[in-house]
Order: sequence, then C-alpha cells, then structure tokens
Amino acid sequence: MRTATTSPATGTLAPLSSSTPDVTVTVIVYNDAERLPRAVASVLRQTHANIEVVISDDHSTDATEEVARELAAHDPRIVYLRLPENSGGCSAPRNRALEIARAPYLMFLDSDDELPERAVEVLLAAHRERDLDFAMGAVHRIRVDGGRRTTWMPHLVAERRTLDGIEADPRLLFEHLSTSKMYARAFLDRHGLRFPEGIHYEDQLFSAQAYCLAKSFTVVPEPVYRWYIAPYAASDTASISNQRHKLTNVRDRVHVQRLIDAFLAESGHEGLREDKDFKFLKHDFRMYAGDLPYRDEAWLSAFADLMNPYLDTLAEGAYARLPRAERVVLRLLRDRRLADVRTAARGLGHEVAPRQVTPDGESGRLYWGEEVPASPESRRELDLTDLELDTRPFFTALLRHEITEVRRGPGASVDLTVRTYDPALRLPVGPQRAVLHLSPGRRSLTVPFRLSPVRPGLFEGRVRLDLAAARLPLHGFEGTRHPVLRLRHRGRTHTGILLAPLDFPPLTARVPHRAGLTPHRVTLRPEGHNPGRLQITWHPVGTTATVLRPTARRLSTPRTRRAARLITNILR
Repeated sequence: MRTATTSPATGTLAPLSSSTPDVTVTVIVYNDAERLPRAVASVLRQTHANIEVVISDDHSTDATEEVARELAAHDPRIVYLRLPENSGGCSAPRNRALEIARAPYLMFLDSDDELPERAVEVLLAAHRERDLDFAMGAVHRIRVDGGRRTTWMPHLVAERRTLDGIEADPRLLFEHLSTSKMYARAFLDRHGLRFPEGIHYEDQLFSAQAYCLAKSFTVVPEPVYRWYIAPYAASDTASISNQRHKLTNVRDRVHVQRLIDAFLAESGHEGLREDKDFKFLKHDFRMYAGDLPYRDEAWLSAFADLMNPYLDTLAEGAYARLPRAERVVLRLLRDRRLADVRTAARGLGHEVAPRQVTPDGESGRLYWGEEVPASPESRRELDLTDLELDTRPFFTALLRHEITEVRRGPGASVDLTVRTYDPALRLPVGPQRAVLHLSPGRRSLTVPFRLSPVRPGLFEGRVRLDLAAARLPLHGFEGTRHPVLRLRHRGRTHTGILLAPLDFPPLTARVPHRAGLTPHRVTLRPEGHNPGRLQITWHPVGTTATVLRPTARRLSTPRTRRAARLITNILR
C-alpha cells in the first residue's frame, strides 16, 4: 500500500511511492468543497488507471481543504497542494501543480467540471501513436439549469486528424480551452510554456502560444471533457466568462488579446493575425454584444472607451468575414451611437430588421437607421443594399416585432400591444391579419389579431393571450416557450420572434390543466438575455404534480394518446 506524508512548508499531501504515473491530471479548486469530490471521482474512474491527481487549492476559505485531504487520504494517487495565499485566478494553481507533477503527460480539470471515463485513455493513445506536442478532443457543454448537452465547436473536432502546426487550420484558434487537451511535459518545458499569472482569460493566451509553438498535434472526435454551464448563476459565484457585466472583465479580455497580438508578432506568426482577429470579433466581442441592450448609457460609454481603441487595430479582413448584422453593431459602437447599438444588438442571430432604413438618393444605396452615415467607413459597414430587403422571399423578409406594453388581463390572460416594423415596405397598405403562435408541449395555441397601419412601415395591434387556453399533454408540461408572430402575404408565411420590454415585472398565474390531471403555475417575463424575447414558463404544482403526474407520464404512450384523442372526439 502506498503511504503519504504532509509537508508543512508547501501544504502538500504527497505519496511516497517512486513509481511514475503516465498522466498527471491537475484539478484546480477554490471554495468548491461541494463539487470537488465529483471532479476527482471522474478522474479516478478513468479507464486508464496509472494516473496522478493533483488537487491544487487556491487557498480556499471554505471546507475545501478538509474535503481534499480526506480524498487524498483514501487514494494514494491523489496529491493535495494548497497555495499559501489566494491568487485570484486559474494560472497560479495550475503552474504550482506543474512544479510537482511527476508524469510525462499533463491534463487540467476545473473543480466544477468532469472528465468522461475514457478521456485519459483516448488522448494518451493519440500521444503513443505519434510524437505529439499535445492531443485534444471534444468538449461536451452541459447546462446545469436543464441538462441540455451540446458539443463545443463541433465542426472543429468532427473527425480525427493530425496537424503539423496551427497554420493547417487556423479555425482551431476558436477552441482556446486548455482543459480539452493533454500536453507532453517535454513540450511545455522546452518552450517554458506556463499559464500567465495575474490576469483573467489566461487560457486564451496559453492556448494561442501552444498552437503556435506546437509542431504536431492530434484532434480526436471523442469527448474528453464535460464543461458544466451555469448561465444564470449569481454574480458573486458566476464564472469569469459569465461576469460580462463587469467593466473589469472587458478590460481583462482586451488586455489578453493585446498580449496574444504581441506574441504573434514576436514569434513570427503575424500571418495568423486576421484569423485571430476574426475569432475575437466572432466569439469574444459577440459574447458582449448580446448583452448590450441591457446596459445603461454610462456602462455603454465606458464599454466603448475600453473596446474601441482595440477594435481600431483589427484587420479589415476580419470584419469583412462577419455577418452584416454583427458588423452593424460594431460600427454603431465605434461611431458611439449608443442608443442605436441597443436597438441593433437585439436582433443578432435572429434575422430581425432595424426599425428604419434610409436610402441615399444619389448612390441608390440603403443604410441602417434614420440617416445616411457621414463617414466612408460607416457607409461601408451600415450599407444594407446587398440584403435585398425589398425583393427577398417573404418568408425570409426582415421584419421587427416589438411588444410595447404588457398588462395583466382577467384570469390567466395578458394584454399585449405589438408594433411591427416593416422598413422595406413589404406589407401592403392597410390592416394586416396576424397570428400569435405558442406551442407548449406538442399542441399549439394560435391567437389571431389585427395589425393596423400607423404610418408606412409601421403597424400596431393589441392581442389578448389567455394562458389557460393552452392545451397541454395529459401528464402536464414543464418548460419554457417563446411565442412567435406569423403573417401571411401572397400565400407565403413569415414567422418572427416577439421582442419584449426589457424591464417589466414577471406576471404569474395559476391555471387549471384542461382535460388533464395537473394544475400549473405559469409565469410570463422578458427573456433576460439576448435578444430579450417574450418568455412563458409552465411549472406543474400541487399534489397531482408530485404523485399523479409521474405515473401519467409513464402511461402516456403513443397508443394511449391515440385512444384518449379518440374518446375525446366521441364525447364532443
């Protein structure tokens, strides 16, 4: 049996055995006593067992130390390392662990995440097949608020391949996670490659350096990391990437980008600059862009002060590779048209029109907003002519539907005032028949109403949405839906999202379950993040929700559902 001893100087609980592990997995932790055992257990369950686990504790103040020492006492493969003071980031715990790691191959894990059971086996096999600097695999992102699982950057890890340098596929710069990779210790030591301390977004700089310095690395499609995402965590517990509301977060992200730029120049990789700039615009800036409608004037002004000087240094080719809607937001920010930034940012990713466009009588070009832009740069970026707003098929037409007023109606109903902007004048003059469409479960609720013309390109209407009228499955429904607005013109249907006011208080009602077993609590609120759609959530309540509903769900087979529909039709 392997024994362990404690070093008072380093706070390290270390095994005395001289046998060398194949892989060291460093688990960094700070004040996460609850989730640390799950992360460590995922490493100990690996199909490749000859591993070392270094728990690197950034001087936690909760029960993490007691939990970590208990884990180390029960498995000789675990080493506990406690930093003498808190570093405030991920770099120092990783770097201190690197100093004591004994294996020739290294991996990193955060305490709130996990490794799939074959992660070490798969990546180590890739190293043993070839002389690699690192191997990388797929990352599964798991939403903690619902369990939804997606693959991070799936197009980059879809097939197994070995690359002789990042120039073979610069798109991999988008995959900047250090935790999805297994590194050869000799590679890191040869280049003195360590995580930059004292800054956030350290992964981005470390990964950019690793990509550029590596002569050979392999991508495998198998999952090697489980990344748990808590998008709505409280601000004091949210991860760094979920603290975008802090201007210090913006400053840190821009600072890291400048460090990456300097490294590319110094290391002879200037040819990657446009690809790296495109990654920043498409990923890093885009993360902030979706939140801009929720920021006040002072925050937006400070954001522009931090962001615009850096945006001015980026390659023009990087901007040209973006969708027009994203280029519009960037240009409006650089022009400090802050109110317009909020309006434009709400449509990102959802094909939402501006409220107004302006034609240039001299050039015949069509521009975003209420006026022809003054500068050549702004005219280039805000030019919407190539979108063919007036001729594109109606089902792809750019319209904008905004709810301007929400009032509680009788019972579980709400009265909505809706404005539809039609900047390209696609809809005929006169009242328009519209339908509000909502699908909780598998059944649809459609509410027709009329949009009346206010002026050319603007229509307004009022509609009562009775949430008690929604027909739910027999066993009830738990989930969130976003109603959409549908219009028909010349036999074609257009479906668009409903943008809600950003700040109205949630409206909640208890509704009976029509022809079913379970009553529900229904809540209507703004979405709370980009693009700010109207959001409706159903939650079963009462004794039937906890007792009868699970049974009804088990009994709800296709055959029983068909029988229920037949009986319902007979009794009508």
